Amino acid sequence: MTISIGSDHAALDLKNELRNYLENAGYLVIDRGTYTKESCDYSDYGHAVAVDVRDHIADRGIVICATGIGMSIVANKVKSVRCALVDNVEFARLTREHNDSNVLALGAKAVSEDLAKQIVAAWLETPFSNEERHQRRIDKITKYEENNL
Repeated sequence: MTISIGSDHAALDLKNELRNYLENAGYLVIDRGTYTKESCDYSDYGHAVAVDVRDHIADRGIVICATGIGMSIVANKVKSVRCALVDNVEFARLTREHNDSNVLALGAKAVSEDLAKQIVAAWLETPFSNEERHQRRIDKITKYEENNL
């Protein structure tokens, strides 16, 4: 599985830790930056990751900023992306089971490195449930997106 990952300067340390964690676990990782702690715009990196997922360059994406809020907003502007801002393991599982999320947003100020690794592991290992009610809801979201509703 290929994972695209990106962060702003506020989350650089967590991004680098998660990139190493993922590579050590056998995932192919595309690092979309940032690469320094110089102030930057989170939107550039969140968008790049979301486009990788949209274009099937990556199977999933992980975006990280101080709160995760800005990254989740920008990622969800990209067609076919379902980005979930998560701060606990249970919600990581649920967003995969119920929403088939393909991008995960994390807040570097909200989660420790250890918790982030647990969240990422749960999110990557949990499949979509394929339950009719969940698929029906995702189909509606896709319809809204396609029709700009």
